[in-house]
Amino acid sequence: MATQTVSIIGVDIGVLLPTGKAQWGPADDPRDLVTFGREAERLGFSSLFVNDSLISPRIEALTMLAALASSTATVTLGTGALLPFLRRPLQAAQSLASIDLLAGGRLAVAVGAGFPGRFGRPFYTLSEVPWSRRFARLDETVALWRRVWGGAMSFQGEFYHFDNLPPATRPFREGGPPIWLGGATPAAMVRTGRLYDGWLPYPPDPADYASGLLRIHKAAADTGRATDAITPALFVTVLIDEDEDGGRRAMERYATATYGMSLNELEKIQAVVAGSFDRVRATINRYIDAGARHIVIRLGALDLRSQHQQLERVAALVPGWGHHEETAS
Repeated sequence: MATQTVSIIGVDIGVLLPTGKAQWGPADDPRDLVTFGREAERLGFSSLFVNDSLISPRIEALTMLAALASSTATVTLGTGALLPFLRRPLQAAQSLASIDLLAGGRLAVAVGAGFPGRFGRPFYTLSEVPWSRRFARLDETVALWRRVWGGAMSFQGEFYHFDNLPPATRPFREGGPPIWLGGATPAAMVRTGRLYDGWLPYPPDPADYASGLLRIHKAAADTGRATDAITPALFVTVLIDEDEDGGRRAMERYATATYGMSLNELEKIQAVVAGSFDRVRATINRYIDAGARHIVIRLGALDLRSQHQQLERVAALVPGWGHHEETAS
């Protein structure tokens, strides 16, 4: 039987794996995450993403991707987003190149510098990395990775200085995996246009996504880059439930367990949609109309059984997507 592709013409649909303990029930086995990834691939999702955080206990991002590299065959494997300051830069370059090799060139690396408050600054303290100049440090880390992957024997930057580098592990693809930036400030958009291969934000308003993408394209054009060299992606939290009130209550529990904040607060800072197939479809269509071409869906469920159910509902959603026709293979 042919496998239906969970995609829309010109748009990839991926899913975030629930690697955090906050998304597991008391009896859940985290080894089921590999099964979850294989199931998503079987259902036709085009990508599997993992996030990277110290907010709660979780499976470390690159460890999870290494497990998926050998247990999947076709899906893109991505980070949403990797926090490079948690790792030594050369060690991270080695790990990412190794995963890309094991996955046959299927890796995409979205990176971020963290956020103020409990979502960022304490992590820098734990990592013994200064909070100041964090964006410049991130850009230089990415530049270092690319140089190392290209075979450079030395690197001289503002933050990192290396002479006589040993031969590095080369990624599967020449130049290494594409690197996206997760961030939606005006400065982040300009940096995306100038330096990065993709954009993975989660703005709560599709209009902000559209205006941000225009800013990115302008920055790319000003630098002489082709705008189609930058993948416009979107990170969105989804819960499908035909009982609209029940869906809102379930997402409320998810927001509290994951972030310690109410759903109303979360909706002010992230793209979130809970409710019927029609509501979810209409919301994501607005982002697609705004220019998003790779949708990474985080499932708003708090145990692995419910995560599997939501995965199947999202897969079932696509054939009836509406004015965006689906493709099949």
